[in-house]
Amino acid sequence: MTSLMLRSVLAGLACAAFAVAAPARAETVTLKASLNPSNEVPPAKGNGTGEVTATYDTASKRLAWKGTYSGLTGPATMAHFHGPAGPGKNAGMALPIFAGAAAKSPFAGIATLTDSQARQLLAGEWYVNVHTRANTAGEIRGQLAK
Repeated sequence: MTSLMLRSVLAGLACAAFAVAAPARAETVTLKASLNPSNEVPPAKGNGTGEVTATYDTASKRLAWKGTYSGLTGPATMAHFHGPAGPGKNAGMALPIFAGAAAKSPFAGIATLTDSQARQLLAGEWYVNVHTRANTAGEIRGQLAK
């Protein structure tokens, strides 16, 4: 009887150890941003609007996005993800979205992120910025949030 009990205890401990050592499950995180001129720092002039929906797969580290914009002061010249920065703060480009002839709405893309980029994105420290000739620093902007 003690041998059977000992085996049961050891089997239970082995299962518990495996559960603790098992990697975290992959997750797909959805993020959204509403883009407008008042989110720019400083606020931009214009009546443009836009939106971006992105999904991040924690296992593959792939970020996929889709977005639209309209009502800009002129043709979009480029768009980027910027970070790390919270609302009201500016940051450098983290990842390009489009530039030049590809600057059309709707737009979509996919990229593999570094661990640092993924941490910033999931912490809410990335924003989307669409640029025009009239607003070279950005005409519409939106913070990505879960």
